[in-house]
Amino acid sequence: MSQRGSKVAHKSRRRSQAIACIEDLRRLARRRVPRMFYDYVDSGSFSESTYRANERDLAAICFRQRVAVNVENRSLRSRMAGEDVAMPVALAPAGLCGMLHAGGEILAARAAQSFGIPFCLSTMSICSLEEVAASTTKPIWFQLYVMRARGFVERLIARAKEARCCALIVTLDLPISGQRHKDLRNGLSVPPRLAIAGLADMATKPRWCLNMLRTRRRSFGNLTGHTDGVDDITSLLAWIEQQFDPRVTWDDIAWIRRLWDKKLVLKGIMEAEDARRAVDAGADAIVVSNHGGRQLDGAPSSIRMLPQIAKAVKDQTEIWFDGGIRSGQDVLRAIALGADSTLIGRAYLYGLGALGESGVRLCLEVIAKELSVTMGLCGIADINVADAGILMPQEQMPG
Repeated sequence: MSQRGSKVAHKSRRRSQAIACIEDLRRLARRRVPRMFYDYVDSGSFSESTYRANERDLAAICFRQRVAVNVENRSLRSRMAGEDVAMPVALAPAGLCGMLHAGGEILAARAAQSFGIPFCLSTMSICSLEEVAASTTKPIWFQLYVMRARGFVERLIARAKEARCCALIVTLDLPISGQRHKDLRNGLSVPPRLAIAGLADMATKPRWCLNMLRTRRRSFGNLTGHTDGVDDITSLLAWIEQQFDPRVTWDDIAWIRRLWDKKLVLKGIMEAEDARRAVDAGADAIVVSNHGGRQLDGAPSSIRMLPQIAKAVKDQTEIWFDGGIRSGQDVLRAIALGADSTLIGRAYLYGLGALGESGVRLCLEVIAKELSVTMGLCGIADINVADAGILMPQEQMPG
């Protein structure tokens, strides 16, 4: 290794040693990622009350400390959608990863694979489905929006099959896009518009700018070249604006179930009645999720709805949880309240924006360590036996 390479590697190791929790990654990402893309990740719709409630309500759940229990050989291993996983966590689908860090989706997929958990690619990714699938040796998952152009949707499902994706996550809670004030104020666009304020902000992020100059991936990889009547970025953006479909019903899910013969996951479930409908539609798993507070502001936090949904469909389908997870402790809280597994979004995106692939890996290491330590202090050695017994009953909590 050259002297310069050795210095860079040493500096990277020192930076990693300074990261103790996800909040540290968030702060570093905020310094390194242009505002419009950082705010895209770290924001919710309207007043952001639901976004904040996701974190606040998780943090309010207290553990019961247990002692004199043998917890020497703790295991985080579990299963998701028929796969063995290193811990009950997957990387959730998230748009624009490739604008947080050049090649972001590829980097995140590699980090997930090396750690031993699944990665789900968003329809609105910067790197294409084919590029990300080719970058890993294990099959990835793919997330689908049911767009107005049903022919495009059908072709996208066929592409996911061709790319060997082993699970399809259909997002149901975006028939129309929630209004995100920060995105409107920042003039969010992909690629970014060259407005003076945006250019001034990007000028303070030289590492990000250099990486973006070196990559050719600066648009929506799953859409460019695959949409009818679209020949430039302006017409592509206009096409996207028209595609979120308020007409989507359970009939469309039945149609997708006929097209897709592998694991089908339905995301955006916040009511027990919808959970039962998802089971009837043939869902192999559901995700209790309010889209990270980015859609219906004023909705309850995901964790508040998890217990009643789990009670309604337990043992009929896998129950996954999404929304507000910023630590391994949050993962354990969700599992204890009825989730079989969890998805993380913002937590790993902070890592990606902060340190690229190594930042995603570091995020997963932090969560795994926190999960393992908390299990031990709660007196359990196997994540698969965690239940509400490790939590303080609500009526016994102070205040």
